[in-house]
Amino acid sequence: MDKFCEEKVKVQFGVKLLDAVLCVPTQAGDVHTAVVLTHGAGGDMNFKHLVSVAQALASSGSLCLRFTCKGLNLPYRVRAYKAVWEYLNTLEKFSIRHIFLGGRSMGSRAAVALARQLSEAAEAVAGVICLSFPLHPPGQTHAHRQRSEDLRGLPEEMPVLFVSGTVDDMCDRALLETVVKDMKAPVDVLWLEGGGHGLAVRGRSEDSVLDEVNLRVVTWTLKHAAHVKDQS
Repeated sequence: MDKFCEEKVKVQFGVKLLDAVLCVPTQAGDVHTAVVLTHGAGGDMNFKHLVSVAQALASSGSLCLRFTCKGLNLPYRVRAYKAVWEYLNTLEKFSIRHIFLGGRSMGSRAAVALARQLSEAAEAVAGVICLSFPLHPPGQTHAHRQRSEDLRGLPEEMPVLFVSGTVDDMCDRALLETVVKDMKAPVDVLWLEGGGHGLAVRGRSEDSVLDEVNLRVVTWTLKHAAHVKDQS
């Protein structure tokens, strides 16, 4: 018996409808934690890594809502992300208490930006998951100050998980470690040795990398959801 089921949904975003998929644990009545995920500058919500993470989360008891939003304009992506967050909060059939925001590459920038906005409006976000956060364009490490502004603006009670490759040409390791030191938020980082921006690692199968990433994302999410529960 499958541990989850998937349902295609549409999310209202202005006059548009965003394509999305709810990945729901089989025992949906016991779901209290939700994770929202979105893709990078290219592709869509069916990018293999996002689907794999979503299904791993749902198999562990968390609802996961992944969505597609085409476009390279970050403010536009953030507005779309907020529409999805608002949609998730209207789902009365679930008793969601903890919402994590996440994404891959540009999608993680949108997640961080929205998390900062919501925290400033006193809206609760349980944490942020950044898969291959694009700290700078390839060869343009000077851009990291501007791209890390929202990270440094996250509050101290909002945990962040980074999953990055050690040879990612869009996330210099030393620079990210410097940014992490400047952040108020508590941070965990999973460095994939030899991994690039797509998290491919020479000498390892894609599935073995995904298994490692999924395990870290799931255990980190469950840990921080439990922490929020203990504080409430």
